[in-house]
Amino acid sequence: MKMKKLLSLVLTAAMTATLLVGCGGSEGSSDVVTTDGANVFKIGAIGPTTGSAAVYGSAVMNGAQIAVDEINAAGGINGMTIELNCQDDECDAEKSVNAYNTLTDWGMQALVGTTTSGCCVAVAAEAAQDNTFLLTPSGSAVECIAYDNAFRVCFSDPNQGIASAQYIGQNGIASKVAVIYDSSDVYSSGIYEKFAAEAANQGVEIVAAEAFTADNKTDFSVQIQKAKDSGAELVFLPIYYTEASLILAQADQLGYKPMFFGCDGLDGILGVENFNTALAEDVMLLTPFAADAQDELTKKFVATYNEKFGETPNQFAADAYDAVYIIKAAAEKAGLKAGMTPSEVCDALVPVMTEITVNGLTGEGMTWSADGEPSKAPKAVKIKDGVYTAM
Repeated sequence: MKMKKLLSLVLTAAMTATLLVGCGGSEGSSDVVTTDGANVFKIGAIGPTTGSAAVYGSAVMNGAQIAVDEINAAGGINGMTIELNCQDDECDAEKSVNAYNTLTDWGMQALVGTTTSGCCVAVAAEAAQDNTFLLTPSGSAVECIAYDNAFRVCFSDPNQGIASAQYIGQNGIASKVAVIYDSSDVYSSGIYEKFAAEAANQGVEIVAAEAFTADNKTDFSVQIQKAKDSGAELVFLPIYYTEASLILAQADQLGYKPMFFGCDGLDGILGVENFNTALAEDVMLLTPFAADAQDELTKKFVATYNEKFGETPNQFAADAYDAVYIIKAAAEKAGLKAGMTPSEVCDALVPVMTEITVNGLTGEGMTWSADGEPSKAPKAVKIKDGVYTAM
């Protein structure tokens, strides 16, 4: 497969070790829904269901499962019953490739994954070589969909940074903003760079930009103090929920109470162990999904998710739910039939991805460009009384 963008293979290989999102069992474990007979369509899913990013992966698996159950109950895809095989990669690129190989041996015909960006970059190269269709629900790094066979449901890192700056500026949320970001992580630094560039266009002044690295991400007192001294009304956090929870706690200890705004990496902060969730009150984050939205599709999905898994779904669950329905729409448009090889499936799905329109949980009238990027309107939520509330 040819690459969509002029990427250096050496650069991509180097990034694989560091990329994560935009982000259950041990290696080799799986949750497989099987059926009798040959009239099946096999979808694989890969993500961390154990480890520090398990909130993301578990949600993806759960969301995908609900979609599969609904589609099968309604007659499947072109009469084919979907088989779903979920593999845990523990947010590790090497284990993600191993999971991909396991799914390939199983007979996977399309992949929902991977969940996190670093793993997705590694797996995308394998899927491109095999000509296997890849639709990542939440891999936001640009390199995740560098090849012609790959598409995504979520916004890319650059788009998250741009959209965040636009949302803050256009809604008059703050004029003086500090940023605390992970300079060692491509997800975080990529969002920050685009945010900084767009902030200038939105009349938003970045009064402090304080970095940390993977080697020093527990004590944020210096970064917080500089943000406080700068007079920032809002602190932008293009980081993951674990580090964000520490920043909120340490800011509270320092008596600093600005507004906080993040991206999809903050989704999961309410589930951090031993974190006082009251500190997350009024935290805002860019998201394509709000669980309290009152449209019928969202209400049905949230009710089903609560019934099956005992919790409220996050945007990663919604991304994966939409991913399965997107594959269904493309498969029906392409006229897929049982028994097609993964390569035949890929050759049939890729050209129709630019022709379909999908109304999903994460966007109405979603479409895709030839480079794999979705087109849909961004949204934002605010944490109120311990739940995500649409803004």
